[in-house]
Amino acid sequence: MVSDNDIDAYLICGTPRTGSTLLCGLLRDTGVAGRPESYFRVPGEDMWADRWRLPRDEHGAFDYRDYLRAAIAEGTTPNGVFAARVMWGTLDELVAKLGAVHGDRRSGADLDLLTRAFGRLRFVHLWREDTVAQAVSWARAEQTRFWQHGDAVSPGREPRFDFGQIHDLVQTIGEHNDAWRNWFTTFGVRPHTVRYEDLTTEIDRVTGGILAFLGLDPPAGQAFVPRHRRQADQLNHDWVSRYRARAGR
Repeated sequence: MVSDNDIDAYLICGTPRTGSTLLCGLLRDTGVAGRPESYFRVPGEDMWADRWRLPRDEHGAFDYRDYLRAAIAEGTTPNGVFAARVMWGTLDELVAKLGAVHGDRRSGADLDLLTRAFGRLRFVHLWREDTVAQAVSWARAEQTRFWQHGDAVSPGREPRFDFGQIHDLVQTIGEHNDAWRNWFTTFGVRPHTVRYEDLTTEIDRVTGGILAFLGLDPPAGQAFVPRHRRQADQLNHDWVSRYRARAGR
């Protein structure tokens, strides 16, 4: 995959509830920054494979080489730039599948495999400073199965405050943020860092900064209009307060 730009692809790297859906929509709407989605999140791969009508064997499995080609075609804008969203919990499995495709399962081959799959590659690291608010949002989404506007709340799944669940997610978020930063250091990657709190308050500046990092020019007169609204409400704020009071944070 070779584009006319200085890059062929970029990955949005993060953890859940950091505004990645908002950011993906903003970048997709430029028409020049790929069409980032979670193509490589295991629970969604069957859905994408069905959408792309990939052939399956007698056991219902598809060839991952077919899947990879279809994902790149789906996620690439006419200027040749591919984009995808990858959470820390997805990276190892993606790398393992790429290793199987390329016959290379060497330890430490992560960046080589990603580059072989996607070409000249850059990274955007999305993170959230308020990890308690992030954990509350994550816990509520897990309980209700309502991850973004348009999802239907599952019947009988009224959210309830669960200190243990929120506390576990606070720890998980910290571990995954550290893991991303260590991974970038290990492979000599210098990502463009985006803080959730800036993304939600300075959409134009943050989105424009990403395009500049990628060396991409938006169409003249491009307006960065968010497709998604923030979901946090009074219940989120109440849970954050309850967690902080009990945890002494």
